[in-house]
Amino acid sequence: MSVLIFAELEEGKIKKTSLEAIYYGSKVAEMTGGETVVLAIGEVDSAELETAGAYGAVKVMHAGGQELKEANIVAYADTLTSAATQIGAKVIVTAKSSLADAVTARTAGALKAGVAGNVTELPDLSNGFEVIRTVFTGKAFAKTSINSEVKVLAIKKNAITPELSGNKAAVEDFMAPVSEEAGKAKVIETLKETGTVSLPEADLVVSGGRGMKGPEHWQPLLDLAEALGATTACSKPVSDMDWRPHHEHVGQTGVKIAPNLYIACGISGAIQHLAGVNSSKVIVVINTDPEAPFFKAADYGIVGDAFEVLPKLTAAVKAMK
Repeated sequence: MSVLIFAELEEGKIKKTSLEAIYYGSKVAEMTGGETVVLAIGEVDSAELETAGAYGAVKVMHAGGQELKEANIVAYADTLTSAATQIGAKVIVTAKSSLADAVTARTAGALKAGVAGNVTELPDLSNGFEVIRTVFTGKAFAKTSINSEVKVLAIKKNAITPELSGNKAAVEDFMAPVSEEAGKAKVIETLKETGTVSLPEADLVVSGGRGMKGPEHWQPLLDLAEALGATTACSKPVSDMDWRPHHEHVGQTGVKIAPNLYIACGISGAIQHLAGVNSSKVIVVINTDPEAPFFKAADYGIVGDAFEVLPKLTAAVKAMK
């Protein structure tokens, strides 16, 4: 069965999470004897798309055009549905993201496909089509059987470690009819944070909570983030009090992240916060309270004053570099 991967683009590059999805999709194609095809929507150079071959893609279908310049969910879904129909894809793979969730929901409805999100392992084909995925905000795993003819899988970030080859993918233009409904939805303006890696894509994150005592005391945290080349984040109370911008809020009701390293400074570790960060590979907690709940989820814990610990960490990082 052919496997189609929806690859998200950012500033003319394929997102890291989408590269993981491409590799995952290529392994599913190997298991099923199908072809690995990628759909990329938006402005991007063909040379960038060719790099998808190193992650297992045989072909990349590139859909451009004015109506696809911005992330119009209806137009994107129309395009993905048309691409899946054209190549006869039985499995559609995406990286787990807010954009992919919205796009694939419409595509799944159009194709009457079953959907599984937060998938962490390759499917088990010994008894139908079963996948393992995280549930209850990452606190448990579920084995899910998908019985529909077409299947949609959203891959959890950092669940798959790609093995690269030197191959290049063939790139071809793809034109798909966009429905009248898509023309009714227009993106008026897109505001993007510049100069830093977006939180969903960040591999290193340094985050602060109420223990930082106010926006005027944030500099030690910013210094460590700069030394590490990390993206900054915060807990919900911090964004609610306007100490930090709301787009930095990570947690169940904010941005959900899965970096390789998450450093939490002055955050107690409420369950709502943990739900958004517990997919991090390594969690480091700095808190003056040795009974802070966050220490139970931490890989490394430092009981101490963040204003004393952070400058020492920053100096150590700079010395190591």
